[in-house]
Amino acid sequence: MSTPVWFVKLLQRIYPSRFGLAKATRFRPIGRLTDRLLFHGDDIVYLPKDRAVIAVNAPLDSPESIVLPSQVVDHFIRQARVHWIMNFCICRASEKCKDYPIEYGCLFLGEAALGINPKLGRRVSQDEALDYVRRCREAGLVHLIGRNKLDTIWLNVGPGSKLLTICNCCPCCCLWRILPHVTPEIGGKVTRMPGVRVAVSDRCVGCGACAQGVCFVDAIRMVDGRAVIGEGCRGCGRCAEMCPAQAIDLTITDPTFVEQTIRRIAPLVDLS
Repeated sequence: MSTPVWFVKLLQRIYPSRFGLAKATRFRPIGRLTDRLLFHGDDIVYLPKDRAVIAVNAPLDSPESIVLPSQVVDHFIRQARVHWIMNFCICRASEKCKDYPIEYGCLFLGEAALGINPKLGRRVSQDEALDYVRRCREAGLVHLIGRNKLDTIWLNVGPGSKLLTICNCCPCCCLWRILPHVTPEIGGKVTRMPGVRVAVSDRCVGCGACAQGVCFVDAIRMVDGRAVIGEGCRGCGRCAEMCPAQAIDLTITDPTFVEQTIRRIAPLVDLS
């Protein structure tokens, strides 16, 4: 039986408490149980924003030569037989987001998506799915892609091996803002793309704009008048895009970063 609408509304009421629940996982027994029940088998990757990417050894005046992170999403959309768009983002709806479109919810790929309550979303064609993720990017949202057990639970669908999640996230409401607070065993399942490097350059003027609600995981802070990026960075590139001095560089150090990400995700979910 698919998840009823009343249960989704209940989740929305609980959602603002997510940080307290995340901190509870630092207590080892709770962390282990939460990991097993809600995150077992997860592997989720932040994709940098296309506009923030600079490819190493690529000419800056020829952007068409740069392989873009969004091509990972496009690849799996083309591979999938089933494409399902949610009518809303449960995270932004729960927080009553004012800055990003609430109607741009997750895109789910795979046969398990057919079990989602039709009152919550709709099946679309491949072309519609490709257009949808393009519009999400244009709205300033960041893609996360991977296998996410939590989605199979709240949507009451399965098996998890037949559901690929593509989140379209904003920094103010995203569930994964809990990452600095959860146990490392859970937080380590949500990572940056391979070959992605984010660094503050000497151009930093210490304005602090990057440390004011820009980072999903609060991985950037000001130290002695200069921005410093911590190890928790997931490489989304929002800080590079938002920096008024263009002092933060998001570079691709491995030209096979798209292929590596595809090879990593592909075995997790059967999209045939």
